[in-house]
Amino acid sequence: MFEETLDAGAFGYFTGGADDEVTLRDNVAAFRRWRLRPRMLVDVSAAKSETTVLGTPISMPLVVAPTAFQRMAHPDGEAATARAVAAAGTVMTLSTIATAAPADIAEAAPNAPRWFQLYWFKDEAVTRALVEQAVAAGFKAIVLTIDAPGTLGRRERDLRSGFTVQAPIPAFEAATGRPSGVTPAEVFSLIESCLTWRDLERLRGMSDLPVVVKGLLTREDARLAVDAGVDGIIVSNHAGRQLDTVLAGIDALPEVVDEVGDAAEVYVDGGVRRGTDVLKALALGARAALIGRPVLWGLAAAGEPGVRDVLEICRREIDLGMRLLGCAGCGAITRAHVQQGPAPSS
Repeated sequence: MFEETLDAGAFGYFTGGADDEVTLRDNVAAFRRWRLRPRMLVDVSAAKSETTVLGTPISMPLVVAPTAFQRMAHPDGEAATARAVAAAGTVMTLSTIATAAPADIAEAAPNAPRWFQLYWFKDEAVTRALVEQAVAAGFKAIVLTIDAPGTLGRRERDLRSGFTVQAPIPAFEAATGRPSGVTPAEVFSLIESCLTWRDLERLRGMSDLPVVVKGLLTREDARLAVDAGVDGIIVSNHAGRQLDTVLAGIDALPEVVDEVGDAAEVYVDGGVRRGTDVLKALALGARAALIGRPVLWGLAAAGEPGVRDVLEICRREIDLGMRLLGCAGCGAITRAHVQQGPAPSS
């Protein structure tokens, strides 16, 4: 359906991953290798899926991940997503390379909590200006992506299609003055490649907002992130779009959680397709999971109502799954509720 609805280049960009797309596929398959262990005769009559992220109440432990160029999926783009996420009562994360500016999202959903995903540009003045835009537009956190050091994973679908972005990219325009017709690789070439953990202090100095880092997969980097004073960590492999054959996010999650403890909130993205996936993430220690591509498909199918439908389906699945798992709240879900096993044959 979506291949017929979208431009071929846009479809390839949204659906594809790096190299042989091993990690792209494994992000989904890995959730199937984790099996739920329900407990019986638990009072779930008042079960609720509400939780908090960085102190912000949300309706369910699911946050919308940053996805770029949403106006290529639907003319209303990120504004439609923002309205749908606001209606669902959770958090939207706006990409630096969105086809809408932070102020546009604040106007579309003025009372909704929102995070801003940041790429650190070689021109630090651009980076600082982006943070200032996010602060002025009332965003609640800065999410620094750290797994794209000035270079794009080899996304062969994009190379075959010659994909270019035919939509405004406010951040890119600010950096280069070029309004459209660029490739993702050209965008990423402007991102700084020499950042280290020491540079996070400079980011914290740009605003009073909490700082979340997105894109680590190891306990070693989790320790460095905590030592650098981050408020949150998103365990992520960039949806399988950067280095192929790395760990799926859900498989990397336990070691990061064990290393971090209570020093920062931990989240996970990549491959979330069902409410049961969210429950598995919580059982392995995540505060919440992030969802990306299903939101894009909802947007492409029906705009704002499509995104609302995706999030409502997820909410119903989470609520039902919690009750059947024998958990009356997010805090009741523990590692005792999951175990690893072979992936189902179908």
